[in-house]
Amino acid sequence: MKAIIADDEPLLAASLKDALLGAWPELDVVALAPNGAQAVRLAEELKPGVMFLDIQMPGMTGLEAAAEIADRMGDAAPAIVFVTAYDEFATKAFELAAADYVLKPVAPQRLAQTVMRLKARAGTAPDLAAQLRRLLAVEPAAEPLREIRAGTGNTVKMIPLQDVCYFQASDKYTSVVTPEGESLIRTPLKELLAQLPPKRFQQVHRGTIVNLAEVAAATRDDTGRVTLRLRRRKEALPVSRVFAELFRAM
Repeated sequence: MKAIIADDEPLLAASLKDALLGAWPELDVVALAPNGAQAVRLAEELKPGVMFLDIQMPGMTGLEAAAEIADRMGDAAPAIVFVTAYDEFATKAFELAAADYVLKPVAPQRLAQTVMRLKARAGTAPDLAAQLRRLLAVEPAAEPLREIRAGTGNTVKMIPLQDVCYFQASDKYTSVVTPEGESLIRTPLKELLAQLPPKRFQQVHRGTIVNLAEVAAATRDDTGRVTLRLRRRKEALPVSRVFAELFRAM
């Protein structure tokens, strides 16, 4: 099996490679990626069977890289093992999500368990999209937002949630898109998602949250990619493969 390790700390990446070769001599570590974007490119190019992704990489995190890999590679996506410095309480979330992990610094016994799990599932397609949906899920706030305070030029206005068609992340801002146009807020998409009513708003892409009441139709093309058509906007919204399953019934 081919493997790729992604970590922005070269010494830790080299250490994990040595530990893996000791625990799994027949594993072929074909590349070390210094960041998430490079990990995505190498995954498409080299098509590994497993990837070890550091969670906290600058720019594109390990979770974001895994979501991008799942979106681009679909059923051909590799098994993902997350590498994390979180304490054991945080790692429970990874266990419950059925995605394996190794904790920094890497313990030989824990790595041996990971290798056994990977060997046991060899030849079976990992449901990476389902794992990532659970990992990317956020706890809803006790009191969801009812309106959005957003800026348009020099004007700040209050936008009722029912008027929002979708939210789109862009650089340092998040666009609030309504039938009349776009306004900007500084709230990051993940933080915003936790404040929205979960039955009304759904993340459909790494940078997009859609108002489900605005979805007129979901179209799936021959490659399995899903696109949403909205009721009050002309543009179509692409759906990541990670979230495509949510629209299968449409």
